Amino acid sequence: MENNQIKQQTSNVVEGFTTSVSILNHWQGHRRLTRQVIEAFPEDKLFNYSIGEMRSFGMMVKEIIGIADAGLQELFQDEPTPVEKISQHSGTTMACTKDEILSLWDDVTYKIDTLWPLIPQQRFQEVMLAFGAYEGVTSDIILYWIDNEIHHRAQGYVYLRSLGIEPPAFWNRN
Repeated sequence: MENNQIKQQTSNVVEGFTTSVSILNHWQGHRRLTRQVIEAFPEDKLFNYSIGEMRSFGMMVKEIIGIADAGLQELFQDEPTPVEKISQHSGTTMACTKDEILSLWDDVTYKIDTLWPLIPQQRFQEVMLAFGAYEGVTSDIILYWIDNEIHHRAQGYVYLRSLGIEPPAFWNRN
């Protein structure tokens, strides 16, 4: 009886592991958590604190913002944004306060929510040249953007702990 129920439940599954909506929800969950990490940073440490010659968390966040913003826009353009033109490399992200960073973060979050549903499903399976330098299947490139954010958020966790600040629960992405 249990086996029949399992077969019935799985018989309605769409082929493939996940959907673009699921990836969007997953990414936005990570973005909500990263935003909480930004909020946890003392204003005077966001851009002026580092360990072991790593960049400040504020600089890492500028990178995350630049990759998400330029990367998402590339999905709709015929020409990639060269790596050196992404905001954190070009110096165009002039945010230097926590409020400015959070405002940029929220702007990019809004763009993601607005533009994501406009991405044609076949685009996720196409090969793209991200930032004019990184060739891969679009869905894999997007997963890299998410992985990059998680990596830098983990560095932010280390910074917060070294400052004696308890970071947000890593599993709570609400």
